[in-house]
Amino acid sequence: MSDADIASPAAAPVRRLSRPEFVALIAMNTALVAFSIDAMLPALPVIAAEISPDFPNRAQLVLTSFVLGMGFGTFVTGPLSDIFGRKPVILVGTALFILGAVLAGQATTLEGMVFARVLQGLGVAGPRIVALAIVRDLYAGRQMAQIISYAMMIFTLVPAIAPAFGAVIMEATGWRSIFLAFVLFAIFAVGWLTLRQPETLPRAARQPFNRSALVDALRACLSERIFVLSALAQSVTYAMLFAALSSIQPIFGEVYDRADSFPAWFAVIALIGGLAAVLNARLVIRLGMRRMILLGFFGQATISGLVVAAWLGTGVPFALFMVWTTSVFFMTGLVIGNLNALALEPLGHVAGMAASLMGSIATILGAALAIPVGLAFNGTVLPLSLSICLLALSGALILKQERPAA
Repeated sequence: MSDADIASPAAAPVRRLSRPEFVALIAMNTALVAFSIDAMLPALPVIAAEISPDFPNRAQLVLTSFVLGMGFGTFVTGPLSDIFGRKPVILVGTALFILGAVLAGQATTLEGMVFARVLQGLGVAGPRIVALAIVRDLYAGRQMAQIISYAMMIFTLVPAIAPAFGAVIMEATGWRSIFLAFVLFAIFAVGWLTLRQPETLPRAARQPFNRSALVDALRACLSERIFVLSALAQSVTYAMLFAALSSIQPIFGEVYDRADSFPAWFAVIALIGGLAAVLNARLVIRLGMRRMILLGFFGQATISGLVVAAWLGTGVPFALFMVWTTSVFFMTGLVIGNLNALALEPLGHVAGMAASLMGSIATILGAALAIPVGLAFNGTVLPLSLSICLLALSGALILKQERPAA
């Protein structure tokens, strides 16, 4: 391990957890996002029928409103963790997430549901973003990218089982009980962190609580060209992921008539897609972050283009749709962790602000791009596949503007 791969001593905690426990802890806290999205997928038709019967396609807002709230929350959680420390911000965010889950479980209108989900998103930004800052406190460079990749392996298990878990809960006690599961998951994940992980940002390393310090940290991030390019590339990556998540259940149900078996198929997609994290963890040390990212973008553009061509020709059989959908999740496993590592690498002294700004830009822009793609669903796979093809090409072109050593 080189000096560049170790965080500065000022940010190091008194006691470190073992590598396996640390990876699992980080994965569980970031997986709260995936669980809060994917467990809702089987419930969308029921939610649409109950609280939005006149406009069933608007039930997708249950997902995108959560993402938008997360994007706005992401902007403040990192800077606050630079000022007050990592653990207090995670705890406050989790409390807000739990409040949103309780309100969502009681919502009787789409507007009430959207408000509660935005609140949930605001809160989940705490564990999601500050967990990344904790990783940056302890690791740097390709070692940081490797840690994130290992965490993504565990993270992958959550979207694999979340739809099936949501379907089981919905069948047993109704879709509103899914929000109780969110509360219990949050208590477990954050409780584990609170009890086991020492604070990674000592008082001496914290930023002063004043406007000029925040402006300086913001300027430090935006002055790094690789940070800006990585944030834009992450935006189109999130747009692909959010668009796929918004459209996948309607496509399974309306295009392929497989709504009942959707949770099982989604588990297969998520598990195979999660192998990208395993591949990335093995290859990123040798090839570097940038090459892995470009491989993901160009590969996704190619296979999405083939799906568009198939639709224009003889149509898209279910087998091809499964391969392509799996490739979207596989691509995110190659790209997301590496883009985070690229963006944070030169900004260890303001890791909280960097993680926040990166996540906020990418989440808000990604959700904004994904919403029209989801609403454009017309009973075919064309809007989604064409959009993902163009977004993947855009991501590759953005990153090609910079040639860092990583």
